Amino acid sequence: MTEPLIRPARPDDAPALSTLGRATFIETFVEGFAIPYPPAELEPFLRASFGLETTTARLADPTEAWWVAEVDGAVVAFATTGPNALPHPDGRPSHAELKRLYVAKSAQGLGLGTRLLAVALDWMAANGDGAEWIGVWSGNLKAQKLYAAHGFEKAGEYEYPVGSWRDHEFILRRG
Repeated sequence: MTEPLIRPARPDDAPALSTLGRATFIETFVEGFAIPYPPAELEPFLRASFGLETTTARLADPTEAWWVAEVDGAVVAFATTGPNALPHPDGRPSHAELKRLYVAKSAQGLGLGTRLLAVALDWMAANGDGAEWIGVWSGNLKAQKLYAAHGFEKAGEYEYPVGSWRDHEFILRRG
């Protein structure tokens, strides 16, 4: 195995990011945490969130920044940031939000999440004009521990829709 590479995402990464986002969501939330999303509603959510068209458009959005982690030429993790959209009364669109930080199960334990988070936090500090925000599933203690180690604290809660299902999410804030 070669040394993992962290780099900005490119437009030609869209197919890999689309596939990885979908697979990692299923690995983490459906298989790992066994959240019982309604099967008939999960597929439309996955298409809307991780479809190639959606991913391509988000990569082209100048307000978002994306990074990938490659191992042996394969994209195995990614992070994306952009304007804050979390429903918190102190949050502003001019603040920065970590939108996603996904690491494939096969690549966990390599420190890629921490490395991607560091790059994303640098971007957030340089491109936001206030607090930095993260939404995280309330049951994902591993992610919460990582974010707390980087100075994030719980600032609120909200419900994240996956079809008619609502994931209970924590809003984390730094600054």
